Formats: sequence, structure tokens, C-alpha cells
Amino acid sequence: MAEVLARSLLDTKGAGNVTVSSAGTGALDGTPASEGAYLVSLERGLDLSSHRARYLTPTLVREADLVLTMSRSHKRLAEELGGKGKTYLLGEYAGRPGAEAEVSDPFGADLDTYRTTFEELQQLITAAFARVLPDSSP
Repeated sequence: MAEVLARSLLDTKGAGNVTVSSAGTGALDGTPASEGAYLVSLERGLDLSSHRARYLTPTLVREADLVLTMSRSHKRLAEELGGKGKTYLLGEYAGRPGAEAEVSDPFGADLDTYRTTFEELQQLITAAFARVLPDSSP
């Protein structure tokens, strides 16, 4: 959801020169988005039908200018893969302090939980973009 949301927000900002991609720490390469993520994104006009998971690798981390993660365990892994100095919790990068900086993974939860996570991601990604895109605002 974060990737499709970020791409959509970038499109509205006219920031076509910014590349966004996602990778996971647990999903199997090539698997589609979860049903909950697919349905909640579709409710908001975003299409995840072509999304396929891929595992976070040292190459992906090395090629990224900025790595934003949902949890501390994801952050640790990205740093271990070469992302020290450019890896942050999405929440902390967006200005949330301490424990509030993590975003819960809704995998396997009900649609309302996916909706809540989607809204949280939307707020955090918007705030994060305000830091990296000069004309963005939260």
C-alpha cells in the first residue's frame, strides 16, 4: 500500500523524477498484494493488481537514496544490508517520536485495520515528502 500511495502522491505533486519502490522482509518474491491491501487501495482508486512482492536485498538498499521502513526490525535489516545513514522509520522521518514512529503491519487483519493503516501511511508519506520535495506540504 505504501508504494502505490507514494506513487499517487508523487503524481499529484508532479514529481515524476522521483522513483519509489517497495520491498519486504517476509513476503515471498512474486506474491501479489494481500487481499486486504488490494481492496482498501481499490476503495481509494489505487490499483494493486499488478503489484508483486520482492525481498529486500543489498542491491536494492545500495541503489536507494533513502530507505523508509515501517518497523524497527525492518530498519535494522536495511541497515545490515548497507543502509546505515539513509534508513529511517517512516514515522520518525515524518516527525513522530519514539514508539509512535512504527506503523503496524495489517497483514491478516480485517479491512478496517487495513483502512486505518492506509490512512496512517497516507499521513506519514505526505509528511515525509514535505521533507524531500520543496513544494510539498503535510
